[in-house]
Amino acid sequence: MEVVLSLASLTITKIIHFSGLLSDDRNVLRSRNMEEKALEVYDVIRSIRDPEKPNTLEELDVVTEQCVEVQELGDDEYLIIIRFSPTVPHCSLATLIGLCLQVKLQRCLPFKHKLEIYISEGTHSTEEDINKQINDKERVAAAMENPNLREIVEQCVIEPDD
Repeated sequence: MEVVLSLASLTITKIIHFSGLLSDDRNVLRSRNMEEKALEVYDVIRSIRDPEKPNTLEELDVVTEQCVEVQELGDDEYLIIIRFSPTVPHCSLATLIGLCLQVKLQRCLPFKHKLEIYISEGTHSTEEDINKQINDKERVAAAMENPNLREIVEQCVIEPDD
């Protein structure tokens, strides 16, 4: 009887494994985890202030929950992709907004990540040039060495309670 139960258990396990039921459960869990990470990222960036207006990027629809994508790279390492939409196609502060997103996320995310920030396609007249600038680590570091620029970024990323 024990041998029959063991064989039945092994057969059922093999059927479940080959049917993909277990991997579907893992994919659902992985997908939920990525959604939770995306919301965590969004919660960090939504309160960033616009450099010109008293509003947050969330209030101006520059960032939304849908603009954040998270992909798993490895154990506890993630690729974060943000696509933001400037308020107007000729926004002169789009690069500064991208810098604020970079700085805030680098400071606030508690997990290991790689960050890619882009202007949403078709929302800015010079999106390609700006995308290169805000994803160039050397340019970001150089920008943050400028005391005037650093002060503007600090004012944008500071939490209201700070």
